[in-house]
Amino acid sequence: MDKVDTREVYANAWMTVREDGIRRADGSLGIYGVVDKPDYALVIPMDGERLHLVEQYRYPLGLRRWEFPQGTAPDRAELDTAELAARELREETGLRAGRMVDLGLLDVAPGMSSQRGRVFLATELTAGEPARELEEQDMRTAWFARAEFEEMIASGQVTDAQSIAAYTLLLLHEHRG
Repeated sequence: MDKVDTREVYANAWMTVREDGIRRADGSLGIYGVVDKPDYALVIPMDGERLHLVEQYRYPLGLRRWEFPQGTAPDRAELDTAELAARELREETGLRAGRMVDLGLLDVAPGMSSQRGRVFLATELTAGEPARELEEQDMRTAWFARAEFEEMIASGQVTDAQSIAAYTLLLLHEHRG
């Protein structure tokens, strides 16, 4: 597909929505709606066999959900993903990592969004006070044994696709040794 034209339909501090006019391989014209968001970082805080999760209200779902700490820089800024990962970990949990390992890249929803994310494993953790954003005021955090986390996925208590995919990257990392 080739982009023929583009127009911004909506924008706020976190995202833009654009509509692109496209030309398909057969020459026919169409449109494609795209949500543009900056790249994000997701952090798996791990201490031995325990994982640290955050729980927050996810407005579009109308539900509170458990997930790994994750996010983007304010005002659609682009930051180095390792720096962003350390920032998200500190802001949401208060934890600081002595060691961060890049586990891989995830595409959020490539059929409708340009957003991509880097997954990091955080170890050698020290505790501190969180510094949450206004939208994260009601966030809770807790440690879970890995077996408990896996059961939370199986039972539908953890449904965040990025967290589940990130855990798969962790398992592959461990499998490779």
